Amino acid sequence: GLQQLKKQIREQEEKLKNGKMRDVTEKTRQKRVEVETTNMAVEDLDKYFHALDKALMKYHSVKIQEINRIIRELWTNTYQGQDIDSIEIQSGEDDGSNRAKRSYNYRVVMRKGNQMLDMKGRCSAGQRVLACIVIRLALAETFCLACGILTLDEPTTNLDEYNKSGLATALADIISMRSKQRNFQLVVITHDTDFVTHMRNAFNGLGTARKFPLPEFYWRIFRNATGHNDNYISEIEKIEWDEL
Repeated sequence: GLQQLKKQIREQEEKLKNGKMRDVTEKTRQKRVEVETTNMAVEDLDKYFHALDKALMKYHSVKIQEINRIIRELWTNTYQGQDIDSIEIQSGEDDGSNRAKRSYNYRVVMRKGNQMLDMKGRCSAGQRVLACIVIRLALAETFCLACGILTLDEPTTNLDEYNKSGLATALADIISMRSKQRNFQLVVITHDTDFVTHMRNAFNGLGTARKFPLPEFYWRIFRNATGHNDNYISEIEKIEWDEL
């Protein structure tokens, strides 16, 4: 019995010295180090994830507040109606999102007194257009300071004269505030000649608050027939600002 047991021990010791079992103690130690190191890395990554997630949530909240502040200012200065006091963006986390992949639903709401309603399906075409422009201006003001080119294509679509005038005033204020930004440039594309006049009046209305020189001219692009086979050519005309 005892001798047989000693023989089995010697056989097992020989196995430990050869083949796959060679240096098994050191290999075990190394694997334990790998496991512990991996567990520590996982814990560190989890802490990093939570810290980053918290920072992103804070950043999201701060930016939404900043955007809504600018939206309220622009809407108050632009919209001439009495039925909507202000508008804002509201966001909520998507029900289908998870910790690893968070997504949000955004909606535009309008406020009258203490009441708030979704704008979708409850506002006119002109109000929708104005809301889109105001939101885009707010987004540009918040996120695009390094990229100073802002282009508005037909911004007065479906706007009445009062709101056209209000939009011109808001744009003039933005230009005045951004005038010290070296790379800022506003490009407005419109078929509405009255809006060009509103812009001139808004610039002049700034008075001593205007911090930029008036434009020297604007460009008018029109189409002329060539007289051959109903062909047309586009022509660009430079018009002095004072000719408005």
